Amino acid sequence: MLITFVFSSLNPVFLAPNNLANLLFDAAAVGLIALGVVCVLLLGEIDLSIGSMSRFASAVVGVLWVNAGVSFPLAVLGATLAGVLTGFVYGFLRNRFEMPSFVATLSGLLALLGMQLYLLGPTGSINLPFASPIVHFGQLLVIPAWLSYGLALLPGVLIFVKGLTAKHRRSGANLSSPGLSVIGIKALVLTVTLLSAVYYLELVRGVPWMFGVFVLFVAIMDYALTRTKWGRSMFAVGGNAEAARRSGINVRRIRLSAFILCSAFAGLGGVFSAARLASSSIQAGTGDVNLNAIAAAVIGGTSLGGRGSAWSALLGVLVIQAISSGLTLLNLSSSLRFMITGAVLATAVIVDSLARRSRASHGRA
Repeated sequence: MLITFVFSSLNPVFLAPNNLANLLFDAAAVGLIALGVVCVLLLGEIDLSIGSMSRFASAVVGVLWVNAGVSFPLAVLGATLAGVLTGFVYGFLRNRFEMPSFVATLSGLLALLGMQLYLLGPTGSINLPFASPIVHFGQLLVIPAWLSYGLALLPGVLIFVKGLTAKHRRSGANLSSPGLSVIGIKALVLTVTLLSAVYYLELVRGVPWMFGVFVLFVAIMDYALTRTKWGRSMFAVGGNAEAARRSGINVRRIRLSAFILCSAFAGLGGVFSAARLASSSIQAGTGDVNLNAIAAAVIGGTSLGGRGSAWSALLGVLVIQAISSGLTLLNLSSSLRFMITGAVLATAVIVDSLARRSRASHGRA
C-alpha cells in the first residue's frame, strides 16, 4: 500500500489500468523464477544461475522452434528438460561432493551464459514469429472477463470452507477456534479486494493469461509444500537436515528435487521472457533477473532454512515489479533503481528478522 501511494502520488499513470496490466505481464516471468528460488531457500541453499538458466532456455526455444523447425511444445519441453538436467547436476554436486551451492551455481552461471551465447551466435538474437500464439500470449492475451470474476471468487470461498472445517474440527476436540464472523470477514475482505482488482483491470485490458498461469503454478506449489509428504520433508530438511535424516527422510533426494525444481522454473521463466519480448535474446534474463527473483522470494517472506511459502513468490514479485514500474515512470537512472530495490530488500530482511526474534521471545518461533 505504501509503495502504491508513493508512486501514484508522484505519477498518476502508475495506477492506470493499462500500466497495471503491463506490470502483471512483466511479473509472470520473474515470478516463475522466484517460485523456484523459494524451493532452494527453504533448504538453506541458493541458486545464482537462475538468470543464466532463463537466458539459456530462451535460446533453446528460439533455436529449436525457429531455426530447426521443431514444434513449439517440443521446444518448450526441451527448454524445461535443460533446466531439469541443470538442477540435477547442481543437486549431484551438492550431495556427492558436498560442494556449496553458492560455488556450484556460480560455475553454472558462467557455463550457461557461454552456452547461450554459442546458441544465439553472432547476432545474439532470434526473433519469434510475431503473429504466433506464444507471442500473443506474452503480450496481448487476457483471461475472459467472466472467468476472471469467477476465479476472483474462488479464494474467498476456499478460505471460508477451510476455516469452517477447521472450526468444527477444533470444536469437536474442545479446542478454541475463531468465530464464524471472523472467518466470514476474512473471506469477504479478500473476495471484495480481488473482485475490485479484476473490475479495475477490465476497464481497459483485463487480467493477463500469462499472470494467471503463474498464479496457477503458485497454487500447485503451495499444495505440494503444505499438503504432501514431500512438502513436509522440505521444511524438515530446511529446519534441521541432520534431525530430518535421523527421522528417516532422504535428505539427498529432497535437495536434488529442490535444485531440479528451481532450474526447471527458471527455464519456464525464460520461455515466458521470450514470449514477452517476442525474441530469444540476451535480453531474456538480463543481469537483474537474478537479483529480482531472489529479492522477490525474500521480500515475500522466505528466508534461508525452513521458513516461507509458495505465495512468497507472488507477493514478492508484485512488490518488485511495482517498484520497477514506478521508478521507470519516474525516469530514474538504473543506478538509483538498483539502490532503491536493494534498500527495500534490506528493509524486508530486517523486518523479518525482528519479527522472528519477537516470536522467539514469546515462545512462538
